[in-house]
Amino acid sequence: MVLQRDKPINIWGFAAPDEKVEVTFAGQKKQTITDKNGNWLVVLAPLKTATKPQKMTISGSNKIELTNILVGEVWVCSGQSNMEYAMRKLAKIPKPKNEKLGFPADEVAKAKNTQIRIFLVNRKQLNKPDSLHKSWAVAQDSALRAFSAVGYFFAKEVQAKLGIPVGMISSAIPGSAIEPWISEDAFAQEDYFKNQKVGNDPGKFYLTMIEPLSKFKIRGFLWYQGETNCFLNEKISYSYKMKVLVNSWRKAWGEQDLPFYYVQIAPFDYSKQKSDKVVLTADTEPNFWEAQQQILRMPNTGMISTSDLNDNGGDLHPTYKWEVGRRLALWALAKTYNQRIVFSGPIYKNVSFSNGKALLNFDYLKSTSSSPITGFTIAGSNGKFVNADAIVKDGKVVVSSKEITEPKTVRYNWTENPSGNFYGNALPALPFRTDNPLTNQFKTN
Repeated sequence: MVLQRDKPINIWGFAAPDEKVEVTFAGQKKQTITDKNGNWLVVLAPLKTATKPQKMTISGSNKIELTNILVGEVWVCSGQSNMEYAMRKLAKIPKPKNEKLGFPADEVAKAKNTQIRIFLVNRKQLNKPDSLHKSWAVAQDSALRAFSAVGYFFAKEVQAKLGIPVGMISSAIPGSAIEPWISEDAFAQEDYFKNQKVGNDPGKFYLTMIEPLSKFKIRGFLWYQGETNCFLNEKISYSYKMKVLVNSWRKAWGEQDLPFYYVQIAPFDYSKQKSDKVVLTADTEPNFWEAQQQILRMPNTGMISTSDLNDNGGDLHPTYKWEVGRRLALWALAKTYNQRIVFSGPIYKNVSFSNGKALLNFDYLKSTSSSPITGFTIAGSNGKFVNADAIVKDGKVVVSSKEITEPKTVRYNWTENPSGNFYGNALPALPFRTDNPLTNQFKTN
């Protein structure tokens, strides 16, 4: 396995009541006595990076030896089917259209990096006492075939750039809404959910697939989920559910600043789907993207754009998982590991209107291109949007249309099948609208 470096490390388990237990690892020796139920826990002082395998010995009335342990960086990745999407699928998918993003179809066959270790949470086994050490594997062969592609490609990028061991824990369930990943107690503490029933089995997966991991020290979280909630036409309610999830997971691990990096759900033809619960329209997905983006207002969060990562609007599981993992890794490398790299496409900040033009400010603009940008629309006071001309000038994006003399609102890629070409240093901008109602409705504290 990989243990998290630079943090106090919990080692815990089960024995007979009042049994003496000793843990030896990396020059440390810690003792404890089990409680009346046989539970025990010791805390190792923070460990330094270790790229060579080490052995841990746990002694009581019997002796356990855990071998081949590295010390480096550990991340938990969770969500629904696009996070669970296994590496084995890469060998069977058609060749992607965007050749610039590569196509590592044979990655499982080539993967031999023993510095990357993976742990796939099995929802039927995690509560069993000995499952935590039995389920670790080197990222290769059959273990890698079954593992999250997004999680693996994130680890591959981080390991290559930092040169240290990386451990990935994947805990994801296809088709899952966000509610099962959050405890009922956490929902009860959020004002937004007072006096309303939260559907979708709150706590169902949290109790079995997240909470049992929480003693295991990690660096941060990766999250790729939302399609199930988007099918329910959710807007601000999803923002609050994500807020509760982020805060409650950080609380469970006892660290209120753990990084949380997540994925914009990919473009999909939601308006063409039949639903007996809600009416799905062309605005359903842009509204959901807007709800996802509210979490960026919370500390230590980052969101990657996937507007350009679906070759087929009818495919709910787009193929470019290697690029999703890489883009998540860029956020981690820049924000968590302090590397000076470009890590995000442009993210909208604010707008002003002057002389029939809209002047937009962005974080992470970093675009020197003077060629026209597509994907922007603009409207006056009547709210009717038309295609707009857009160009980067003096650190701003200037948007206008000959049809609109007094613009009031601007949108970018506000469609479930976006084709805009607004990038910052090869990374796509997040979709947005300047008249976003959630800015004042969503409270992060």
